[in-house]
Amino acid sequence: MAQRIADLQDVTFALYDQMQVEALLRHERYQDLNRKTMDLILREARHFGTKEVLPTRAQGEVEGLRFDGGEVRVPACYRRVHRLLLAAELTSPTEDPAVGGQGLPHLLARAAGEYLTGANWSLVAYAVTGHGTGKMIELYGSVAQKALFLKKLYTGTWAGTMVLTEPSAGSDVGAITTTARDNGDGSYLIRGDKIFITNGEHDLSENIIHPVLARIEGDPMGTKGISIFIVPKFWVGPDGSMGDHNDVVCTGVEKKMGIKGSATCTMSFGAQGRCRGLLLGRPRQGMEIMFHMMNEARLDVGFMGLCHASAAYLHAIDYARQRIQGRELGSASRDSVPIIRHPDVRRMLLWMKAHVDGMRSLVYYVSRCQDEAALTDVEVAVSGHNDRIALLTPVVKAYCAQRGFEVCSMAMQVYGGSGYIRDYPVEQLTRDCRIASIFEGTDGIQAMDLLGRKLGMDGGRVFIQLLAEIQATVQAARAHADLAALADALEAAVRHLATTAQALGERARSAEVKSAFAHAHPFLISFGDVIMAWMLLWRANTATPLLEKRLAKVAPEARAQKINTDKKAAFYEGQRQTACFFIQNVLPETRGRMRSIQAGDAAALKISEAGFGGL
Repeated sequence: MAQRIADLQDVTFALYDQMQVEALLRHERYQDLNRKTMDLILREARHFGTKEVLPTRAQGEVEGLRFDGGEVRVPACYRRVHRLLLAAELTSPTEDPAVGGQGLPHLLARAAGEYLTGANWSLVAYAVTGHGTGKMIELYGSVAQKALFLKKLYTGTWAGTMVLTEPSAGSDVGAITTTARDNGDGSYLIRGDKIFITNGEHDLSENIIHPVLARIEGDPMGTKGISIFIVPKFWVGPDGSMGDHNDVVCTGVEKKMGIKGSATCTMSFGAQGRCRGLLLGRPRQGMEIMFHMMNEARLDVGFMGLCHASAAYLHAIDYARQRIQGRELGSASRDSVPIIRHPDVRRMLLWMKAHVDGMRSLVYYVSRCQDEAALTDVEVAVSGHNDRIALLTPVVKAYCAQRGFEVCSMAMQVYGGSGYIRDYPVEQLTRDCRIASIFEGTDGIQAMDLLGRKLGMDGGRVFIQLLAEIQATVQAARAHADLAALADALEAAVRHLATTAQALGERARSAEVKSAFAHAHPFLISFGDVIMAWMLLWRANTATPLLEKRLAKVAPEARAQKINTDKKAAFYEGQRQTACFFIQNVLPETRGRMRSIQAGDAAALKISEAGFGGL
């Protein structure tokens, strides 16, 4: 039976061959790691995800959540596996072992993480979201705050959340009304209501630490007046012991389309006037601190899109190989064949493969940038890596979220009617993946961030440098005769992307600013498509010499047969065909979209409100 989370052969290819993770091991930080150890980590993550976590995905949805008297009870099947996750120290793998981590490179941790997030995000999130809370405290907290909270959060002993959204504020964080009043003893009295708080209440952890955005009384309105507070579910004493309940109450749990094992909570802070919080950082530094956590979360959401897509794709391949239906076109036989032999099914599968492969490489590439930033002492280099991550964060989040959902939807199409019913897994994967385009700022907000902030970083030089790196891959591809035409096509698309970005940026700085932002999301998707083409051509560059080495002693007339019978040769040839498919079939659509963006049609702005109908 197929392993249906992530293709281990592709994971190892992207990790070792394309992203060259072993180059990181030259640094003294990773002197205890080697290829054998990394392989073992991947195998153990794969085994754990497949054997322990994966069975809880469907079962957790059947059992569901129970909400009663302010308490949330998670699906019973989560409990044992959650304990195993914590015992395996899988909650903060990149952090220092002294505070509960494993000290792994981000790149390796992402690869291993595919087998957890892809198995059941709803369960795994209960264990790992405390990492983001802990990271904020590590970066901005006092010595006392770190001593109280850091290790508990990094190990998953205490859970963490992100508490921003309010009923009347939504994505307009500056409009929040939650207040904080100085108690004069180092704590603040917190009062307010929050909504859509992922895992805001549950019974898997003895304590939940909430980073809560609030406005200190007397501070100005808007984002500049916002501070952030550490608000535990149970108050934590100076010695680390838990005290009384801290007047943090869950007042409801949303009934959702997907991720039904994850508690999406409405939370009340201080309804009885007894909720205390500790100021994190300085007064009015809340948005700066929260954005650090949000950017980490946005990369995680893009990763979520990849993982759901990967699982859906593997299920679709397995089904297409087993489902017998219809005669093969062009064959004289009247026998029915597996649907993978039908041209349209093959088109759908290759479209899915191209996006899953490309998204995996993009996510790994950003993880490698994180490692390179952490391993250098040269300030300019650190800044360059961090700027590259910042530029790509909205693309990872929004592009992988949208394309991940589309891959799941196409997997359902491969299944036909069976895909639409709950007896088969792609129905749940499709529903679960849909939230990714909404989590941590909708895709439209990511597009506005890309256009309004990220493209213009350092006078546009960060964007230009990325395009130069893509061009280096194009030049390398020209060394392979079979890839030269693909290199030319990508180079033309890169030039088109640059002119589109320039035109859109100029429009955004003019009186046509609204028109520019009406095209921000199509631009983000176009940018993502070009990145996918880059990643896939890079993969083909990497695979081609490996394929030639594999076929070195094979006669020309026997090469096709060798590829059909040798799994590694087939894999490497598959990388070339995948790049060809995307660049020759998908990228022309992208260029058409970029022409539309440059034309700047303003119909979305010109139509009257009444013109939308529905009155």
